Amino acid sequence: MRLMIAGGGGFRVPLVYRALTSGPFAGLVRELVLFDVDPLRLAAIKAVLATMGASGGAPSSDRPGPAVSTTTSLAEGLAGTDMVFAAIRPGGTAGRTADERVALGLGLLGQETTGAGGISYALRSIPGMLALAREMKQRCPGAWLVNFTNPAGMVTEALVPELGRKVIGICDSAGGLVHRAARAAGADLPEGKLDGVGYYGLNHLGWLYRLESGGKDVLPGLLADARALSGFEEGRLFPQPFLQELGCLPNEYLYYYYDTERAVGAMRAMRQTRGESIHEQQAGLYPALAAAGPRAYELWDAARRSREEGYLAEARAGGEQRDEEDLAGGGYERVALGVMRALSGGAPSGGAPAGRTELILNTPNEGAVPGLPADAVVEVPCQVTPDGAVPLPQERPGEAQLALMQRVKEVERLTVSSVVQGRRADALRAFALHPLIDSEERAVKLLAGYEAAFPGLRLLWHGGA
Repeated sequence: MRLMIAGGGGFRVPLVYRALTSGPFAGLVRELVLFDVDPLRLAAIKAVLATMGASGGAPSSDRPGPAVSTTTSLAEGLAGTDMVFAAIRPGGTAGRTADERVALGLGLLGQETTGAGGISYALRSIPGMLALAREMKQRCPGAWLVNFTNPAGMVTEALVPELGRKVIGICDSAGGLVHRAARAAGADLPEGKLDGVGYYGLNHLGWLYRLESGGKDVLPGLLADARALSGFEEGRLFPQPFLQELGCLPNEYLYYYYDTERAVGAMRAMRQTRGESIHEQQAGLYPALAAAGPRAYELWDAARRSREEGYLAEARAGGEQRDEEDLAGGGYERVALGVMRALSGGAPSGGAPAGRTELILNTPNEGAVPGLPADAVVEVPCQVTPDGAVPLPQERPGEAQLALMQRVKEVERLTVSSVVQGRRADALRAFALHPLIDSEERAVKLLAGYEAAFPGLRLLWHGGA
């Protein structure tokens, strides 16, 4: 199989390569093509991959991994490709900083994928992803697109009209929540199987509402056990009485909805936003990687660990550290490669039978979540076969959860419409409607602030004010 990664100079690409050279995904890909518009970033990441085996990051003899090439030509990268992973970031880390700062300057949540920052990021990422999808239809019409590009749900929603079932959106936060909760509850959850797991939501907005083990739902017992909850990330984010009353485990990003004031206060008190921290790190890191010789992988891995330590820092009180397992890395790539293996007809080792892999993915609803449109992209357990991802039916969400999903889904659809139809008014409505903004006056200021930070946004608006 030939795999192309759009955004091949991205920081997390070595995690994909590491997974392709060891463990259950070794041998899945014969050729890995890294496409990026920035040749320096490509050179740096290629240096990391070249030194990975020597540094203990991956085996270097019996299974050396796929042949790696780099290109700054999208047409060249797509030719003959079977699978595309996409993880692009228009505007780079400086753009992420602007997404955060414009919102924080108005006293609003400044986060990459949630709220105002997520809408701004989508307005920049959707045009590039649509261009990629249209180029795929010309250069490799049979290829699958596995989308990492954030905000993953919104971007996937924009791509479905272009690629249909050939696009699948992924995120590791929902699957990570399920597996951490299963360990805390002492439940057995084999790779590639989600029997007895109930999860519904949108990307970065979902809830685990059922977790069966031996035919019994063990989630109520977990929610009643403060000690067990304290043993994993999501269990620590929310007070135990709140979780027990809620009756389900929220995705970690719901912290921004359930405790907005504290989240915003913590962000404003920090010396740097998350984007500023990553921008500062990467500004010096990429040139250093390209010139590091045999130490390139070691240097990258130290930076990766430092970056993981800062993830959702505003939600951890008193300098609490992330779990060692989370710091080890290995989220997105496991989901993406699990999807790839299932699409190619393979099966998880020791898990589901051939042709039947279950993962939590972003795909059109098709009635899986009652109360949401059939064509709306949702994040739910899916069965993945060589024909694509089929969402598995879920219970109807509680009234509060469904209302929040319906409102955020409307925000997502307005954001997509603003790009596809060129309507600035839809972007304004999206900002105003979002529950973390909830103000037409703030929406006007936010969009003006983002247009000042990203002048290219004004080129999108060609129909309506």
